[in-house]
Amino acid sequence: MRTPILQTDIWAAFQRELGKTVHTASGPGWHFVAIIESSPLGASLYCPYGPVAEDPTSLSAAMSVLTDLAREHGAFYVRVEPVNAGADHDVDPTLQTLGLRPAPLDIQPRHSWLIDLQDEPKAILAGMRSSNRNVYRNIGKKGVSIRSSRDPQDVEILIGFLATTAAEREFTSHSADYLRTAARVLMPEGAAELYIAELEGHGPIAAALTYDTPEERVYAHAAADGEFRKLSAGVAVVVQLLLDAHDRGIATADMWGIAPPDQPDHKWVGFTKFKQSFGGSAVTYTGTWDLPVVGLRYRLYRTVRSARNLAATQTPRVRRSLNRLAHTLRR
Repeated sequence: MRTPILQTDIWAAFQRELGKTVHTASGPGWHFVAIIESSPLGASLYCPYGPVAEDPTSLSAAMSVLTDLAREHGAFYVRVEPVNAGADHDVDPTLQTLGLRPAPLDIQPRHSWLIDLQDEPKAILAGMRSSNRNVYRNIGKKGVSIRSSRDPQDVEILIGFLATTAAEREFTSHSADYLRTAARVLMPEGAAELYIAELEGHGPIAAALTYDTPEERVYAHAAADGEFRKLSAGVAVVVQLLLDAHDRGIATADMWGIAPPDQPDHKWVGFTKFKQSFGGSAVTYTGTWDLPVVGLRYRLYRTVRSARNLAATQTPRVRRSLNRLAHTLRR
């Protein structure tokens, strides 16, 4: 039974270090990590890529415990994203029968890209785009070497690249404190590893952080120095982290989030093509679902979200009015 990194005990420890209140529980065929989240309307209970359940019956049992836990801690809804109960079963009817409904938006990616690492290295390389293989085989001739590290201090290399990339491309990455805490908690336990490409005479030019379980390696955060873009060091880094995972007996690499297949103009299309260039196949999960525990407050929450979404499409004057309505409803 596959357990995503977000549903492991070490991830629970990481979330607690971030200051979150985290609950764990298990039973026959199921287990979960659930996080208390706060909002102006009150608390909710969020189970990222979980609960882990081997079949719909186990999923129902886990949902019963989550509901009791939510009531005990004053959470007005439970949010779940079961990914493996749906691998061999259509989990949506089970969720609907239990009273869940699709959330206003997916929190973790609904669509992802998985690479089978159980083949021999030659087969793994053969599944990649030929240009990726060539980059990996020739990167050393260009003075670039790749090393891996479980020293939490080395995450500063990645943080520096991410800050520069975020400013240039106008996107928001995880905070430096988030990544430092992840490195400090996960790296010593073997649950995270940093890969660094270094150019002779210059130093680091690319880096990628993986999150690891015994079953799966997640390509989580990556960035590079744009000055050396033509060297494609980021490509070589990915190839190396995939081959290393194979050598350690890790069965699957999760490239973590791709654009929906029916949205060719999606903002993720660019890095989706990058991830797909290493071979593998797409997987689609059931997405994010909510179970209202306090019905009136949950309906109010949905109303506030609808007002915000509507406001984003309106003129500034109408937007201000709708935002005032949303603020009033939260009070």
